[in-house]
Amino acid sequence: MKLKICGMKYQENMTEVAALQPDYLGFIFYDKSSRNFDTSIPEISNSIKKTGVFVNEDLEVVIEKIKTFNLQAVQLHGEESPEYCNDLKNRQAELVSASLEIIKVFSIKNEFNFEVLKPYEAVCDYFLFDTKGKHPGGNGYTFDWNVLNNYSSTKPFFLSGGIGFDEIEAVKKFQQSMASKYCYALDVNSKFEIEPGLKNIELLKDFKTNLFFHANHGTDSNLNKHMENYNVNEKGYYGEFGGAFIPEMLYPNVEELRQNYLKVMAEPDFKKEFDQLLKDYVGRPSPLYFAKRLSEKYNTKIYLKREDLNHTGAHKINNTIGQILMAKRLGKTRIIAETGAGQHGVATATVCALMGLECIVYMGEIDIARQAPNVARMKMLGATVVPALSGSRTLKDATNEAIRDWINNPVNTHYIIGSAIGPHPYPDMVTRFQSVISEEIKWQLKEQIGRENPDYVVACIGGGSNAAGTYYHYLHEPDVKIIAVEAAGLGVDSGESAATSVLGHEGVIHGCKTLLMQTKDGQITEPYSISAGLDYPGVGPMHAHLCKTGRAEFMSITDDQAMTAGLDLCKLEGIIPAIESSHALAIFEEKTFKPDDVVVVSLSGRGDKDLQNYIEYFKI
Repeated sequence: MKLKICGMKYQENMTEVAALQPDYLGFIFYDKSSRNFDTSIPEISNSIKKTGVFVNEDLEVVIEKIKTFNLQAVQLHGEESPEYCNDLKNRQAELVSASLEIIKVFSIKNEFNFEVLKPYEAVCDYFLFDTKGKHPGGNGYTFDWNVLNNYSSTKPFFLSGGIGFDEIEAVKKFQQSMASKYCYALDVNSKFEIEPGLKNIELLKDFKTNLFFHANHGTDSNLNKHMENYNVNEKGYYGEFGGAFIPEMLYPNVEELRQNYLKVMAEPDFKKEFDQLLKDYVGRPSPLYFAKRLSEKYNTKIYLKREDLNHTGAHKINNTIGQILMAKRLGKTRIIAETGAGQHGVATATVCALMGLECIVYMGEIDIARQAPNVARMKMLGATVVPALSGSRTLKDATNEAIRDWINNPVNTHYIIGSAIGPHPYPDMVTRFQSVISEEIKWQLKEQIGRENPDYVVACIGGGSNAAGTYYHYLHEPDVKIIAVEAAGLGVDSGESAATSVLGHEGVIHGCKTLLMQTKDGQITEPYSISAGLDYPGVGPMHAHLCKTGRAEFMSITDDQAMTAGLDLCKLEGIIPAIESSHALAIFEEKTFKPDDVVVVSLSGRGDKDLQNYIEYFKI
């Protein structure tokens, strides 16, 4: 089955979509459409058929557009007669492409008289069936595909109308029906848009990957879990997790962000500034290092994604760079943040100093004591560090205090949430900023071993921002196994743990529905971990979905196991890891990998901040 992506409008976006190698790209020449095409087409692969979409247009205008843009197909979306189609067919000899494809569109609601197709069969190459709505196309909802069971022609057709990622299961079911016998292509448009004409590249990529996987694996019993959508949907949910559970006072802030974040991120100027800062300020790309001695010890191939080498010492800076640029474009002048291990606080203070904005960081009193070097860094960078004195006086409580501040200062303040947690759109926005991690892993692996996909990707999880970024480009790659490593503390059953996947139940924390450690009456249980960045009582909603669907394997690592693994890396590779990252490294004592397995571990941070903990633990 072929794929047509329609409604292209912006040049850079066209180039990105063309890189996905669809079979057709559609350009709408209809001035009443919000996707009306009025620019030039960049150079794209000759294998992609450029398709002009017209609505009751004068034939001479159609001919002129075909010549100007070297169109290989024409889609007639109005009330064009068979005679009109025949006249167009007879004009092909004067065109650059003498093999112009003519696609005639018919709109369907609940029923359709297929007899109307007969006069068109000799003058068209394909039919296209779309949803009948108030606009000629792009209405965003599907018609009843069962109507096509009465299809009486042998002419191949395009299926269109409101097809999005969430319709993959319906497409799979349709492919098994009699109606699909002559279905030549799927035509997608509005369900993959950030705004009219601006396509969501990652969602299209995931859709194409899943569609291709299904086409090549039939109805394999293992298919269903790979057909899941692991990205956020348009309502802000990952499966049943996510959403925006917020006080009324915060609604304008969150809604402003939700309406604008994807548009801003797609702006060429934003992307250029973000990429430039990641390169020249953060120091990306971070290396992908083959850990030779560690690999020899565990008889497998271990690669470390060195996020510890970023400016400020962890992955956190990727997100804060993105969010500070977002805040400035939204006109915010004051920045607040929460932090546990201090790395997010340092990263936030860093970008605020860079951009000249006021910075207030909330941090649990206990974390302030055990992460004193990072507290000093934040203060040196000009931030005000405010202790959270309630509850367990750790990350959860720092987040509570930050949210209270935001409620009291809703107009001029942007809250830079540091993890893939919080009300929609924060989990998705943070994940997108962190996805540079997996984006680099793909081309770095290709460069080093000749393939983009490892056998496993591994990351530690508190709220889960480094894990979200490490997994992002592999979520819908069924050959890549995902391992999420949580902090078991003193043991899962000890009462001193942060292993949410084992101990958690569905609940709401910090603005989203997710898996959460709580009592039977819904009171949040205090988590514990030797790692300040992992003692959070929940996980981000994306990770809750990965856990519940079985897409990721969750492992729990104790304090002792993590500290030992951290010291091992020091002695074997000359790298001192953050204690958070040490949890991910500890899985090699718990799980056996094959000698040829390629295992990529996110080394999310460096161990400078944890030296005192290492000293006290090992009595160095």
